[in-house]
Amino acid sequence: MTGVDRVGGSAPVARVAGQALAGGAVFSLRADATEEPAAAAPAAEVMLGGMLVLQEAESGAVRDREARRRAHDLLGALVRPQLALLAGQEDIPALHRLANLADDVPQAADEDLRAAVAAVVLRARVELARHRRFTSG
Repeated sequence: MTGVDRVGGSAPVARVAGQALAGGAVFSLRADATEEPAAAAPAAEVMLGGMLVLQEAESGAVRDREARRRAHDLLGALVRPQLALLAGQEDIPALHRLANLADDVPQAADEDLRAAVAAVVLRARVELARHRRFTSG
């Protein structure tokens, strides 16, 4: 994986004397093209700051999406053990799946979503405790 060593602008270009820019435009690099323009550093800082803000917003959206998906999976996994309990049986694989899903839940960035996911996790843990109570005696 390659890393970014620095952030900078593109090298300035100059028009070759005597050449028209229409159709077959010709460009050449200035002799001092290896030097960065003085205005590139502040612009680079602003661009980098903006990129970091966008990355942070995206990571929050990703965390929310993962938390929402896990809560949805937990709600789906709650059905099988409940149906088995109503039938007087026990679905051990479904209980293991429910326990695994409830153990590692991503933390949502959105506060309301975080509270909703916590409520679903609590419900799953209550269901697991209920099954342990009935199966242990």
